[in-house]
Amino acid sequence: MDLSGLYAIGAGLAMMAALGAGIGLGVASGGAMQGVARNPEASGKIMTTGLIFATLSEVTAIFGFVISIMLISKI
Repeated sequence: MDLSGLYAIGAGLAMMAALGAGIGLGVASGGAMQGVARNPEASGKIMTTGLIFATLSEVTAIFGFVISIMLISKI
């Protein structure tokens, strides 16, 4: 039984993680910018926290990319 089509579909679905990461990055960045606009004195702490959340959001995209590469290499 040939599973190469299913591997390609799985790789495409794994790359959907990049969509979630993009949305999460936009929400985190928007929230950080609103926080800095409201309280400019706390910009250092807000930006550090925003950067941490942006990094956590990007990790899901990296995991999805690695999984899709693993699936494509099986084709």
